[in-house]
Amino acid sequence: MNRGERCALGHYQRRGYRLLEANVRVGRYELDLVLRRGRTLLVVEVKEKQGDAYGHPLEMIDAEKARRVHAAAWAWYAAHPEASGLELVVEAAGVRGRTVECVPLDMGG
Repeated sequence: MNRGERCALGHYQRRGYRLLEANVRVGRYELDLVLRRGRTLLVVEVKEKQGDAYGHPLEMIDAEKARRVHAAAWAWYAAHPEASGLELVVEAAGVRGRTVECVPLDMGG
């Protein structure tokens, strides 16, 4: 797990989420964080940038990346019967320094 993923994980853990898996391979794709809180299963794509040069970290997630993350999240969900009945939510977390910004990750990026 890289620094940005650790920072994002801490952000979510402070909000009551529990880590199920990190950097898990699903087919040809990787899910950065798979978390759970109550009846919510949260998959998070983490992007980190140092400083303000070259834009915001969330700008690195395009429509194709969003589509792949969603496909991998649903594949993970289908492969884990214990997750059946949980609400699947997909988010992106942009990390800059110690600041974490989380937004819903729509299929369109």
